Amino acid sequence: MLDIKTKYFNELSIDELHDLLQLRSEIFVVEQNCVYQDIDGKDRKALHVLGFKNNRLIAYTRAFKPGDYFTEAAIGRVLVQKNERDSKYGYDIMNATIEAITQEFSNPKIKLSAQTYLTDFYENLGFIQVGEEYLEDGIPHIAMVRS
Repeated sequence: MLDIKTKYFNELSIDELHDLLQLRSEIFVVEQNCVYQDIDGKDRKALHVLGFKNNRLIAYTRAFKPGDYFTEAAIGRVLVQKNERDSKYGYDIMNATIEAITQEFSNPKIKLSAQTYLTDFYENLGFIQVGEEYLEDGIPHIAMVRS
């Protein structure tokens, strides 16, 4: 089980900020071989959900209140460190994020932009596909919502 910490940007320690940015770069830039601007100015508005195992950050998401990213509440930058993915920590971090959104924003409708190969994972969490597939940073995505 992960040790979950939920923090707004100004509550993050310097080490936590460093570790989450390093892990995002490790996965979204290096592993996925995708050159894009990860530090996009949205982190200051986000609620950061950090998942630790043995005091090491291995899972992460960021969440937004309605209107800050989409009309609905939003989840983005969903990740689990590559060597930890067989342990189902993706479900732990996503369930913690859904719970945090419900508590912080009192808005049960959540939207995310899913990499297409992960649609089954998100559907298992109650999300449904909306609209057509599209490319985001050269990777196929689809919008998904959970009410």
